[in-house]
Amino acid sequence: MKDYVTSMLQDWGLNSLNLHTTKWIIAIIGIILILYITKLFCNKLFIPIVKMLTKKTSTKWDDILLNNRVLKDFCSLIPPVILTILVPMIFIEDSTEYHWGIKICQIYIIAIVIRLACSIFSSLYTLTNEHEKLRNHTLQGVFQMLKLIAICIGCIIIISILIDKDPVNILAGLGASAAVLMLVFKDSIMGLVAGVQLSANDMLRPGDWVTLPKHGADGMVVEVTLTTVKIQNWDKTITTIPPYLLVSDSFQNWRGMFDSGGRRIKRSIYIDMNSITFCNKKQMEMFAEKGWLKNIATTEEKPVNLYVFRNYMDTYLHNHPGVNQEMILMIRQLQPTPQGLPLELYFFSADTRWVIYEKLQAEVFEHLIAILPEFGLRAFQSPSGRDLGDCTVKIQQTT
Repeated sequence: MKDYVTSMLQDWGLNSLNLHTTKWIIAIIGIILILYITKLFCNKLFIPIVKMLTKKTSTKWDDILLNNRVLKDFCSLIPPVILTILVPMIFIEDSTEYHWGIKICQIYIIAIVIRLACSIFSSLYTLTNEHEKLRNHTLQGVFQMLKLIAICIGCIIIISILIDKDPVNILAGLGASAAVLMLVFKDSIMGLVAGVQLSANDMLRPGDWVTLPKHGADGMVVEVTLTTVKIQNWDKTITTIPPYLLVSDSFQNWRGMFDSGGRRIKRSIYIDMNSITFCNKKQMEMFAEKGWLKNIATTEEKPVNLYVFRNYMDTYLHNHPGVNQEMILMIRQLQPTPQGLPLELYFFSADTRWVIYEKLQAEVFEHLIAILPEFGLRAFQSPSGRDLGDCTVKIQQTT
């Protein structure tokens, strides 16, 4: 084609002085025209056809993998490849211009390949999030590391093109500065290793509720990247922690609680031991009338009022719709203290949502405190100024 254009221009009567300039202008115009046609072909024909074919398939992975960004990056590879082929039409071979033209085209191709690789890795990460088994694994850090490796390899190849050296020799030279590279990329390397451990052991997932008191974090995991784990605390602040700290330090993950379907309620109320007595005849009649003596197995004629109360609370919790009946439920006494006898309620809510859990907890203990006097029991409470004032008034009235 080059010879044909030259002979055609000579037939037109161009002298040797104008021949080279005219050939160069025609070559530039021809290359621009070819690149423009290529761009139109990709944008108007190739990309729409690929999208149409992916939409017609029943699978979803091809829609994610061959997304708009990947297709555009792939199409961006075609112009520099064509330009590399057509460079001899512009410059004389073995000339300085030809040499640098080829280099620029190669560097451009490498840059586009790196961008395409990063786009593919992003699509693969999106694809893993759509997969039922892989979506719960923290793979974002792994794909970020793959992008970083692709960029580093591309930079080494570009440097080798610029200085006309073998990339293997450049890598060998970098071995001497490995200590410096380890220092520069310390957080990235440690983050990658920690991310693999977190993912392999299923220790952390986006959406998990985690607690790290040492680092002031208590909330939901928002994002797990190569160098950071973002946790949105319940006060809507964000705590950022390096992944390797989650491997080296201990943290509490509440995922097991959500998966179990029940959230533990473990709270005590202190009973005034002076109010614990045997039930009198009037109390027995009232308890029997209300059905509170059912399921009470005792050899004594007069059961202790606290025993009746514990039986009542056990029945109350077993019939409460908000309590998980498939998990442990018990009412137990703890070691007596100077503040009274601790009576602990240990059970699980049927709904793990925080607001519902707190409502159930408040409802149960409000009922417990309100029903205590019916059994002749009193909750211990440190005397306040009002209590002391009432005592003083009673003493004065007595005297």
